[in-house]
Amino acid sequence: MSVRLSDNHSVPQATSRISPALVSRLHDQSGAARWGLTIDELHAALDESIARAFAHGNPSPPDVERYVTTLHVDDLSLAKACALGREPAWDHFMREYRAALYRSADAIDPSGGARELADALYADLFGLRERDEVRQSLFRYFSGRSSLATWLRAVLSQRHVDQLRARRRIEPLPDDDAAPAGAPASSGSTNAALDPDRRRFAEAMRHALVLAIAGLAPRDRLRLVCYYTEEMTLSDIGRKLAEHEATVSRHLTRIRREIREAVEKVLRDDHRFDDRARAECFRTVLEDAGALDLTDLVAGTPEITVPGKNPGQDRSR
Repeated sequence: MSVRLSDNHSVPQATSRISPALVSRLHDQSGAARWGLTIDELHAALDESIARAFAHGNPSPPDVERYVTTLHVDDLSLAKACALGREPAWDHFMREYRAALYRSADAIDPSGGARELADALYADLFGLRERDEVRQSLFRYFSGRSSLATWLRAVLSQRHVDQLRARRRIEPLPDDDAAPAGAPASSGSTNAALDPDRRRFAEAMRHALVLAIAGLAPRDRLRLVCYYTEEMTLSDIGRKLAEHEATVSRHLTRIRREIREAVEKVLRDDHRFDDRARAECFRTVLEDAGALDLTDLVAGTPEITVPGKNPGQDRSR
């Protein structure tokens, strides 16, 4: 089903999975009329959300009704009206969400660096570009499954991660391993020649990480490779694994936690490191990852390149 975002949009009832009576009720409940959003336009937004949620299935009418009644329809109507360029909706959005988005930016980067990302996000949300006379607003990707505030924080966080990745790709490599003459040493960093424990900590961390990653389910190792090595977006990984991007994000959060816990256990049980030594291990890697390349860490681990064909039990579900 193709839906065109334009002011005169109307959804053919033959292609819709939601009853007009339910749309009308949701239109009243959400207060969509205050944004100048018509019933047909809300109908289009609901149909888009349904199509995304059930992209790999054919839901029954009760399933559809249960789904739409769990949506944040008031936020969805606001986002739809903003995408269509309705001035009252955009004024309300700027008044109610601008300060919150700046707070999220400051939480991501207390130095203020993420505020530029927040400002750039407004341009994409407004939809300055057009294609086929249709505004290309970022709001068209909001489906109402989460609150608008939560979705905005997720978008901002992902852009921050993408920016960090881009910076790492273009940072020049140093001419040699020595610090430039006259450059001050960082407060928590020492040269390996001056710190005999540094190499020992780095080797212990590599050993612990190899064991931690080997202990993951094949599908979890695939998620790690896709996100950190292939630098795929959450939505791209979701399409590969037939998961919603929010589900991918939750899995990555869980995987990072499990790796941290497994590494702590190996350092404690196998290497007999106390709390201070374990903290030094993590600090060593944070300051200089060195040869800790994820591709090498998962090398020799099977079933990480073909999504959906991993044999055996998948503990990640």
